[in-house]
Amino acid sequence: MGASTRICTVVLCLFSVFAAPWAFAERIKDIASIDGVRSNQLVGYGLVVGLDGSGDQTTQTPFTVQSVKSMLAKLGVSLPANVNLQLKNVAAVMVHAELPPFAKPGQTIDVTVSSLGNAKSLRGGSLLMMPLKGADGQTYAVAQGNLLVSGFGADGADGSSVTVNVPSAGRIPNGATVERGVVSPFNHDASLVMNLHAADFTTAFRVATSINESLGEGVARPLDGGSVEIRAPLDPAEKVAFVSMLENLQVKPPSAPARG
Repeated sequence: MGASTRICTVVLCLFSVFAAPWAFAERIKDIASIDGVRSNQLVGYGLVVGLDGSGDQTTQTPFTVQSVKSMLAKLGVSLPANVNLQLKNVAAVMVHAELPPFAKPGQTIDVTVSSLGNAKSLRGGSLLMMPLKGADGQTYAVAQGNLLVSGFGADGADGSSVTVNVPSAGRIPNGATVERGVVSPFNHDASLVMNLHAADFTTAFRVATSINESLGEGVARPLDGGSVEIRAPLDPAEKVAFVSMLENLQVKPPSAPARG
């Protein structure tokens, strides 16, 4: 064995010795999240206009006509009750979005728009202003804008048709403006609870041990196999810095269960 080979062997051995304890260590932020700091789902109903004849067939989707009449009435346009609108460039849609934690009024979020009726395509359409509501029925954002649709379809003169992806759904990047934020317990509670993404008693014990070894004995205690309670400062700025340190602490996860 040559000298260079022996040197490489020694270096690899030393590396394996010192790196072994941290080879499979993970940051706490990768295996747990803070209780109460989460996103919230929003949903709403609206109309997409400006379609090129690919909208709802209103004879089969009466709710589209009802929505158009209601919208026009709010804008001061009165229609006789016996008028049967034949609309091909309008589609009734459901809009959903995810409100991230700590979102503030004035910030924007992406929205996804999906056809509710029998519209063939939403390509080229524009979503009219509509509210996005949470599970509590409160309005948290208002959406409006031009759709980006990745799918498309084409019909041949012989009756054949080709469809790529899904043309009846699209997205509006930054298409909703946040009007109301969700109150978070983060700045009001004297303690934090970190919930493990995968409940495990060993992991909960090791997370509490890692925190106590780094920040002092008694700072953290496991509540069960899925949660760890942590004493935290009350000042918001200090709490943010405290959580930043917590998230970057290293924890070695338990071994995977044996499989027969």
